[in-house]
Amino acid sequence: MRRGVLRALPPIVLTAGLLGAWELYVELSGVEADLLPAPHAVAAALWQNRGLLWSNFTVTAEEVVLGLGLALACGLTMAVAIHLSPLLRRAVYPLAVGSQAIPIPVIGVLLVFWWGFGIFPKLVVIALICFFPVLVTTVDGLAAVDPDQPKLLRTLDASRWQAFRFAELPSALPAALSGARIALAVGVIGAFIAETTTPTSGAYPGLGREIVTDINFATPRAYAGTVLLFAFAIACFHTLTIAERRIAPWSIQPRGEPR
Repeated sequence: MRRGVLRALPPIVLTAGLLGAWELYVELSGVEADLLPAPHAVAAALWQNRGLLWSNFTVTAEEVVLGLGLALACGLTMAVAIHLSPLLRRAVYPLAVGSQAIPIPVIGVLLVFWWGFGIFPKLVVIALICFFPVLVTTVDGLAAVDPDQPKLLRTLDASRWQAFRFAELPSALPAALSGARIALAVGVIGAFIAETTTPTSGAYPGLGREIVTDINFATPRAYAGTVLLFAFAIACFHTLTIAERRIAPWSIQPRGEPR
């Protein structure tokens, strides 16, 4: 517990300092509250509108989790296929790189025409944004596996699948999880983009749409929604870091030693 407190102390102190500087700047500069509300006003808006913000947040959180799951499934499957087939790598990898240049707002509108106003178009937008980090890190992790390991298993009469399962996959798993952590961080951004570029229906369209609506009429509430997204991204990142210690404990090295 003491170690956990000591590790949490620096970011807490830094956050307190930044909030204090923000509060002081708003107080001394005389900037309009509609442009930059003070931290105490944001905190008040967060508490006073907790019901509305929470209802929108649950929608966004569901989109992030499901969209990330879709990106992980597609990215890992594609990475394994590319690793096992050099021909597929030459054919698909350049297209995967080029997919990152596709304008997301254009794709969002097309997805709505194809699949309607439900949650699925948003999930596809999030998956498109999260897909590439998972694919690249997994492909690189599989390519960096010591070639002697699968060779040794093959000499012991292991099949190609067994060599992949017991040698290549465990070695590449830490890299794949690193890509998943990156995807988690950008997945929150992806949800915001999906909600603001994809027409939606229902009482609670999501936190992204709520922030865009509030930025012109209720600025403190817009900042409060941004704080929720910020905290959610941090929580997701550290949750996956903790999960990595259970999924791939061999990837954790003592401090001071190279990974």
